[in-house]
Order: sequence, then C-alpha cells, then structure tokens
Amino acid sequence: MTTSTFKKFRGLLPGNSLVIATVATHNADGTSTLTTLDGGTMRARGQVVPVAGLAFVRAGAVEGPAPVLPAFKLTV
Repeated sequence: MTTSTFKKFRGLLPGNSLVIATVATHNADGTSTLTTLDGGTMRARGQVVPVAGLAFVRAGAVEGPAPVLPAFKLTV
C-alpha cells in the first residue's frame, strides 16, 4: 500500500487547538460569544455551556463545559 506525499505532509501539521473561554452571551442564531483567558473575544457554534461558564472550544464549536480549577503562582 502506498501513502501519498501530501498525506505525509498533512500528518506533520498540528490539528485544531483546544481553547478554554468564558461564555459571555448566547446569540439568537445558536452561537455563543466567548471571552478567552487572554482577554480576546470569539464567536463559536453551540450553546451547551451556560453564560459565565467556562467552555472548551475547538474548530469554531463549543465542545462542552471546562472544569473550574484553582490557579496559583509558584516561584522557584
């Protein structure tokens, strides 16, 4: 069986990244407006996470709720 060069090349490229964002609003067209952790805004398909909840977003779609975990700084 042969594998094309293009398929090998595509295997080297990264896939869609997973983003964690806070749901700001739900829109009438079935999308959500989200605020990323660095302060940017984005719009994604889906309304499965309530407003003010953390969501996993990949490839322009809300995948589901993200856990709320404690954060802390550690100086070494």
